Amino acid sequence: MKISYHGHSVVKIETNGKTILIDPFINGNELTDLNVDDVKPDVIILTHGHNDHVGDTVELAKKNDSLVIANHELATYLSWQLVKTHPMHIGGAYEFDFGKVKLTQAFHGSGLITDGNEIIYMGMPAGLLLFIEGKTIYHAGDTGLFSDMKLIGERHPIDLAFLPIGDNFTMGPEDAAEAARFLKPKKVVPIHYNTFPPIKQDPHKFVDMLDGCEGQVMSAGDMIEY
Repeated sequence: MKISYHGHSVVKIETNGKTILIDPFINGNELTDLNVDDVKPDVIILTHGHNDHVGDTVELAKKNDSLVIANHELATYLSWQLVKTHPMHIGGAYEFDFGKVKLTQAFHGSGLITDGNEIIYMGMPAGLLLFIEGKTIYHAGDTGLFSDMKLIGERHPIDLAFLPIGDNFTMGPEDAAEAARFLKPKKVVPIHYNTFPPIKQDPHKFVDMLDGCEGQVMSAGDMIEY
């Protein structure tokens, strides 16, 4: 299994002959190394409905006949765009051919801003637990710190966690370090920082705050293999 980071909150997983893309914000993301024309995901998983996470989902899904996994409201909206979807919700899990996906709570918002300056409510934001090839991967999505992260870590021992550190819209470095102490993953990768001025952070300072787990700062295109 190959897990790569591609700026902001974009994570790609290659496993069992499938390519999974999480929160594919590519166009407009100056920190990514990806190009929409070159990415061919079999599966797209979305944490919530904000534009910097839904990103290029519709174009990618239509071009590649991708399955989009998201909360029920967001999945329903995308199905109206003629995208193939699988709706889920918080606390629910489902076994796919590539592995199991479970949605956890996240404390944030979830809405798409349209070209007509409308904000469309897109259901509850979520974090993701992925159970693939005997490993457990946690992508927290956009969230603040919450105490039930302890329960998530106790019930599902985590091999790799992607945690936002940008502050302003999500946890900052200090709260994300506390989240890592709650979750107790083997390895933590910081995400959702430096894309926009309000979320400028030094990821190396965050890694220095960690105790009890390994931290790894990943540049766009860097990969972890299991």
